[in-house]
Amino acid sequence: MARAARCGRCGRGALLAVAAWTAGWVLVAALLLRAHPGVLSERCTDEKSRRILAALCRDYLGGWLMGDLCEDLCVAGELLYQRCLYYERGKKVLQAQWRGRPVVLKSKREAFSSFPALGLLEAEAGQGTQGVRDAELLLMVAAEVKNALGLELSNSSMGPLWPGHRGPGWRQQLASAWSLLQQEEYVYFSLLQDLSRHVLPVLGSCGHFYVVEYLAAGSPHHSALFPLDEAAPQSGRAQDKAISRIALSFLDMVSHFENDFSHRLHLCDIKPENFAIRSDFTVVAIDVDMAFFEPKMREILEQNCTGDEDCNFFDCFSKCDLRINRCGAQRVNSNLQVICDKIFHRWFCSSPRSPAVSWPLRLQLQQAVRECAGSAGLAWSSWGVAPQVFWKLRRLLQATLKELQDAEE
Repeated sequence: MARAARCGRCGRGALLAVAAWTAGWVLVAALLLRAHPGVLSERCTDEKSRRILAALCRDYLGGWLMGDLCEDLCVAGELLYQRCLYYERGKKVLQAQWRGRPVVLKSKREAFSSFPALGLLEAEAGQGTQGVRDAELLLMVAAEVKNALGLELSNSSMGPLWPGHRGPGWRQQLASAWSLLQQEEYVYFSLLQDLSRHVLPVLGSCGHFYVVEYLAAGSPHHSALFPLDEAAPQSGRAQDKAISRIALSFLDMVSHFENDFSHRLHLCDIKPENFAIRSDFTVVAIDVDMAFFEPKMREILEQNCTGDEDCNFFDCFSKCDLRINRCGAQRVNSNLQVICDKIFHRWFCSSPRSPAVSWPLRLQLQQAVRECAGSAGLAWSSWGVAPQVFWKLRRLLQATLKELQDAEE
């Protein structure tokens, strides 16, 4: 009996070891997929993109979904597909022309049916949604926003997210709005479009696809990271002026995201591809799938750890408290620090600068960018602790722009 008991314990121990080993590899695989999403990215094709939009229109014409752009897409031919931009982890991003204007259609998932339905509400409402009170629906919307963004919004703040008037097709509007609410980026764009010039506004939607303005994304393959041909044709000095203006706009965005909302907005995936530049050199965040307000950021960072490397969530870093093996909830780097490291360093430290800018000024700007990028020891997450680098960069960029302008006169 004792021997049998020992064997049983050995068997259970082996099963526990295998389970732990499996869980460990599942975690490693998940982290690798997060770090390298292209591993499971589908091939982006026109044929499949057209099939996706055809299915969307069938659902619209069949009375399953609605949206203010469905008629233009499915009936009037005013919203015309042009090309597939990319598929990534299920997300579909397609370029189109809307009444002559270039736009982008986005959805986190391919099919409308793949989004969770309002099953509980339908059960309560019986044959329709008229039996469900607006207050109950708003509570569900608020809960969804709290889950996605970590924010508690007042009813008056949720207007862009919810159909306000009951009438013909209200049930389809409700289902469509619910599918959009499952997409964090849509929620960010909708809530911030009237509050920030540094994010894309939502132009409309059809079912689970939302439409935003098309702006050419940056790329590490561009010499200036962003396509500046129209803004700075043939002229190195014109390109340097454009870069200085864009850098100042990045600083404006950093200050705006730090100070102008009820909570700090953290960008955890900073790279040229996630930004675009308007014709007036304003920086616009065109992909905010990895943006988090402070409450959600703290929730993400506060995890178990055995070292600081376990507390790095893409571009957002925390530190491991080895006394309790727990990551701190406070981010220890900043949006500006990552922008200095990944974008400003390329512009001001790695590439030759215009001779129209004096050598002392170029040297000061290089030193300021290196100080900013290497300032992990500073408590950047508290804006009031280390603002000097921000203001130094701003002053030097303004001086650089003035020297370039003076050289043209």
